[in-house]
Amino acid sequence: MFHTEFSGARHRLHDGYLTAAATDLLSADPRLRGLDVQLRFDGGVAHLSGELADDDELRRVRAAVGRLAGVHGVWDRVRVGARDPVILDIGCGDCPQYPGNIGLDQRPGKAVAVLADLRDGLPLRDDSADQIFAVHVLEHLPDYLHLVGECHRVLRPGGVLHVLSPWWRHVNAVADPTHLRFFDLQTIKGICQQQPVAGRWYPQHASCDGATVFADLVACRPTDPEPDARHLARFFD
Repeated sequence: MFHTEFSGARHRLHDGYLTAAATDLLSADPRLRGLDVQLRFDGGVAHLSGELADDDELRRVRAAVGRLAGVHGVWDRVRVGARDPVILDIGCGDCPQYPGNIGLDQRPGKAVAVLADLRDGLPLRDDSADQIFAVHVLEHLPDYLHLVGECHRVLRPGGVLHVLSPWWRHVNAVADPTHLRFFDLQTIKGICQQQPVAGRWYPQHASCDGATVFADLVACRPTDPEPDARHLARFFD
């Protein structure tokens, strides 16, 4: 599959279009109308904020926004049931995706709260996080499936792992000599099939913008149903 990388100017215009379209969707859909959710787009990624009553409301909003054509990911810092989400940012360095994320890295930094060598796993208890960001991290690891499995362990049921990695055909994938692995949308499909090594994942969203592979993966439990084939066909061959 061929993916087209947008210019900076087109990205800005497209983000404006997506923001308007998603705002109209939230106000028009009777299942979503009146919910306390604000959003903006940056590079095709939706950023949600606000406060919702329960996880079901948040899942509905994420799913609705993710159905719009041109969306690459759905990220949020939404309070649910009057509780702030616990969000980990692994391999964050000095650049967490959101202020307040709990940063993990093997080197000290201003955003790093926990020193950890990600090759050894995550020094955190089971079911302790709502979301985990792995932004330009997995491609640096010789065995990233072990880390993905650790993310599954640490996420609570229904928690989301946000993955960004360079697309294998883009120059960014090969320009950094510390990159040890290459990614495509089919790689994300493979991650979802690597049970029990990587845990069981539901691909809430997956996309490629011609430079980067994006994935929002929901941590499933053994009793959760398999994803619908029509849903998987949106992302994978």
